[in-house]
Amino acid sequence: MNCAGNVFKPLLRAILTAKTRKLDGRRFASNVLQSFSMEGKVCVVTGAARGLGKTFCRAFAESGCTSLAILDLKHEEAQAAAAEELKTAAGRTQMDKLDFVGIECDISSEESVQDAFSQVMSRWGRVDAVVANAGTYPADKMKRLYDINVHGTMFTAREAAKNMIPAGKGSIVLIASMSGSIVNTPQVQTPYNASKAAVKHLAASLAVEWAEKGLRVNSLSPGYMLTDLLKAVIATDDKGLKDIWEAMTPMKRMGNPDDLKGAIVYLCSDASKFVTGVDLRVDGGYSVL
Repeated sequence: MNCAGNVFKPLLRAILTAKTRKLDGRRFASNVLQSFSMEGKVCVVTGAARGLGKTFCRAFAESGCTSLAILDLKHEEAQAAAAEELKTAAGRTQMDKLDFVGIECDISSEESVQDAFSQVMSRWGRVDAVVANAGTYPADKMKRLYDINVHGTMFTAREAAKNMIPAGKGSIVLIASMSGSIVNTPQVQTPYNASKAAVKHLAASLAVEWAEKGLRVNSLSPGYMLTDLLKAVIATDDKGLKDIWEAMTPMKRMGNPDDLKGAIVYLCSDASKFVTGVDLRVDGGYSVL
């Protein structure tokens, strides 16, 4: 037994020794749960030329995704975002393995969404993960707000499902907001809150309808995130909103877009393969109080 132990100890040690890979100048152990990997998956993100959508794309690329469609309203901006992500990802993956594309898409138009998914299917033949992120905020243009936040999200989810159902699998994530569960104060934003409540319930309802077809549908609800847009709002604010929001958040800070990376990868990867109909709030505890 001692002899056998001496023989197998080096082998066991070799198996347990974690190899490492370099990522953005840091080193990570390769013994990470493999179900979190996005390697081999075709991912689509709407509203991805900037803001949280751009963060989601970066998270997928950092998790091994090499087939990524960036959808946005303007073709040039979608292409520019795809080129930027390609350049960033090239530091981790061989360029010839990367296939990132920018596609023009007005998600408030069902025909435009259909055309965008047609391009995705023509390019890759399938789609594995779709993030319906595109949204807007202006309460003074309520019809436009609903056309994008609610109708556009539904168009995106439905088109994703049409192309996932034949494969019998796929993950769809609708980007809602903690505003769909609480009433924000002191600012007034009823139309936005109601639209995000609709998105959250869309996810729950579609999750039930499509579960037996192998599709998972969940929603991700960020709290106050320091996106460039919100930074611009804060810069011109004279009501001390940032201080108020931070004081009302148990973690006493606003979120950074990078705080959402783990959540979006979890929901889109096989790590959550038995999770559907869930609203995952990432808000520093704001909604708890």
